[in-house]
Amino acid sequence: MAVSLRTRLARLRVDLTPWRGSRDFRILLVAGSVFFLGGMVGYVALPYQLYQLTGSNFAVGAMGLVTIVPLIVFGLYGGALADHVERRKLLVGTGIAQVVISALMVANTLLAHPQVWLIYVCGALNAVASSLQRPSREALLPRVVKHAEIPAAVALSSLTSQVGQLAGPALGGVLVGSVGVTWAFSVELAGIVFATLLYARLGSYRSREQTTAPSLRAIGGGIVYAFRRKDLLATYLVDMVGMFLAMPIVLFPAFATVVLKEPKLLGLLYSAEAIGAMCASLTSGWAKHVHHQGRAVVLATMGWGAAVGIAGLAPNIWFAIGFFALAGACDMVSVLFRSVIWNQTIPDEMRGRLAGIEMLGYSLGPLGGQARSGLVADLTTVRTSIVSGGILCVAGVIATSIWLREFWRYDARTDEHAVRERELRAAS
Repeated sequence: MAVSLRTRLARLRVDLTPWRGSRDFRILLVAGSVFFLGGMVGYVALPYQLYQLTGSNFAVGAMGLVTIVPLIVFGLYGGALADHVERRKLLVGTGIAQVVISALMVANTLLAHPQVWLIYVCGALNAVASSLQRPSREALLPRVVKHAEIPAAVALSSLTSQVGQLAGPALGGVLVGSVGVTWAFSVELAGIVFATLLYARLGSYRSREQTTAPSLRAIGGGIVYAFRRKDLLATYLVDMVGMFLAMPIVLFPAFATVVLKEPKLLGLLYSAEAIGAMCASLTSGWAKHVHHQGRAVVLATMGWGAAVGIAGLAPNIWFAIGFFALAGACDMVSVLFRSVIWNQTIPDEMRGRLAGIEMLGYSLGPLGGQARSGLVADLTTVRTSIVSGGILCVAGVIATSIWLREFWRYDARTDEHAVRERELRAAS
């Protein structure tokens, strides 16, 4: 019994095999971690500076309006570009562009009267550069590790991003409050420089197949491919349903202050989901033994909605924090298996375009979800918005999985796309 228990516990440990076996995976992981940490510091500093300069909440929120069009347009174009050019060069080129943009942000803080218009311009340009870069970074992951190591590689990548989500805002808050936004943006700049230098050390990863130059036709080809494959379509739709119907973050200030009467603990509400996600990542060793990954995504997203809904009924803030952490853990499981399906089944010549579509999916869903949550809360109550969102999420995911029932039956051992990619990887 003791041996069996020890074996079961060992299966929970995060799998470090990709870290040990792939130099380029280590480069991607370290570069991405530093880049994300610095970006989260800037994520805190930018709205703070805007509010200090304008005194307007709308001016802060307008940054989202400025970045939405570049996100859509260049996310799709960046995916097509990632399927045509050498991905390392694209990472380095966009990294250099981000260094210049970040340096402008630092320089603006040093002016006697920092310019608000320049902040918006830099925000839009940064959205362009990020949207061009991210599909290449995502598309490289299945190329730098063995096929069987993809679940572990995804879990490790998610774990480092969660560390950035926790540590970045905390560091940004300390810097902004103690030494000012100049230092915060300088830390972001240093992170981008370091990450770009690391990207330059990656090996060359050209597409194995003949590529198509970026164009509307190429982008359309990626969209058609995604819609023809019901398993891929389900990964996008299940996540968008979950995020659109049960995204409570915008309600946290009112929930902590007005409903639960604990304004001093608001920060813990924001951290709860990341803590839950980190716990799920640290115990993700079991994921490599799961083959029905579609079912795992459906059940995890239903768990996300159920946990959010229960948190909305919380009698005190600690109850809410616990269930929001559980929601974060469920979301992490969904992210893990969606990423595994993407990375184990999408052909390399399509990977960039599909990564661009993925980026739109997990960006637009939460944005729409926050608008829905705020509108329902204004029309009813904060609790009603959170609880109803959780209930609707569970119902919506069930309906989506019934509609796209092939997703529920997905099995990585027998799926034609997974088998094809596995055989290609083995041959190469």
